[in-house]
Amino acid sequence: MSRRDKISMPSSGAGITRYFDDYKSRITFKPQYIIVLVILVILIEIFLHMNAGSFF
Repeated sequence: MSRRDKISMPSSGAGITRYFDDYKSRITFKPQYIIVLVILVILIEIFLHMNAGSFF
């Protein structure tokens, strides 16, 4: 009798596929290089905006 009254819950996966393959890229960058590159791009953008009126 208790079997008919039992409520079944959906599976916890909810249709989401999980992949556990570890992919190792051949190209790796240290986080310090990325930070320096971002700061350099910001400084170049600031310089170009400050001097935009003198080029035209």
